[in-house]
Amino acid sequence: MSLPDWWYGIVGLNPWVAILYTLVVTHVTIVSVTVYLHRFSAHRALELHPGLQHFFRFWLWLTTGMVTVEWTAIHRKHHVTTETEEDPHSPQIHGLRAILFRGTEFYRAGATADTIDRYGKGTPEDWIERNVYSRFLFTGIVIVAVADIVLFGSIGIVVFGVQMLWIPFFAAGVINGVGHVWGYRNFECPDAATNIVPWGILIGGEELHNNHHTYPNSAKLSVRPWEFDLGWFWIRCFQLLGLAKPLYTGPVVERVDGKKQIDMDTTWAVLNDRFEVMARYAEEVVGPLVEEEYRRADKATRQMLKRAKSILCREETLIKEVERQRISRIVDNIPVLATIYEMRVELQAVWSKRGGNGEELLIAFKEWCGTAEATGIHALRDFVVELKSYSVPRLVSTTSS
Repeated sequence: MSLPDWWYGIVGLNPWVAILYTLVVTHVTIVSVTVYLHRFSAHRALELHPGLQHFFRFWLWLTTGMVTVEWTAIHRKHHVTTETEEDPHSPQIHGLRAILFRGTEFYRAGATADTIDRYGKGTPEDWIERNVYSRFLFTGIVIVAVADIVLFGSIGIVVFGVQMLWIPFFAAGVINGVGHVWGYRNFECPDAATNIVPWGILIGGEELHNNHHTYPNSAKLSVRPWEFDLGWFWIRCFQLLGLAKPLYTGPVVERVDGKKQIDMDTTWAVLNDRFEVMARYAEEVVGPLVEEEYRRADKATRQMLKRAKSILCREETLIKEVERQRISRIVDNIPVLATIYEMRVELQAVWSKRGGNGEELLIAFKEWCGTAEATGIHALRDFVVELKSYSVPRLVSTTSS
């Protein structure tokens, strides 16, 4: 028995064409989320041409039913309340499984009137937003469903299903879930955000979540030479076409060869680049000294020093009780590691003065550098020499981040 013509669709039952089509349309959706909703609307990390903004709004209405003000407000609240009971979607609070598979539910629950009013400022309020995109949330999705079936017939149902699951699973689930549980960390930002992989391709660069939580207002999410941010690639393409303008891509500091005096420029530069500074402290001070102690330690001490670098440099709020006990054993038994651990904590405390008087910050930073040099630990002394070379480029504001 032959099947009716509509079963085959306009394109016909060609799975390869359907796969290519699905990859293209889901990628456009990902670009719309990462460039428009995330980097532009939520963080204002770049400017976008009004025409491009409207295209992204229209596409998201078609393919996701997401409302700009809701997504923006929930994401801003997430950054303000990360890993607390107020966080709309923290796996540290609600569990990884819940966020991974029910991420959309948490978004819907988080879109309260109070959240939208408090965190949704600066989002579109024009006629089409009020009367079409916000009012007829699922009309666009119905249009996409019909289009997929008309094009591909029965395969179109599968294509539509993949489109509908793409953002809820990968963005709401993987990024908000896995991106706060598994992966590597370039920086010890004050939450559990991780980089899932160094190649941000599948989800448009959002995989570099630790980088983003460290520098949330950066239009570029990659920071290491081996990392790749596909969303940044598209921003650069839009920029070449005059459709986008990045506003911030991370701290701008310079290193001045031969500079040996700590002045206010040094202090502001180190402060603005503090997350990178602390990452360098881990690599250049803690890492080598832990390895040195490990090489000459007995079997019992070596067991204690396994992964010591990571726990000695971890963000204080993320240290578990069992790790605190290990830190106590390390600092009680190995004086040099006790010193560099205490110096790291004290340097971290210097940053807490960034909201106060600049002169007070300068004094605190100078005192830390003097104490570090006085320890006689070569790695610490070399690190201070590096810090003294920091300065603020002449054309860059000296206001701290």
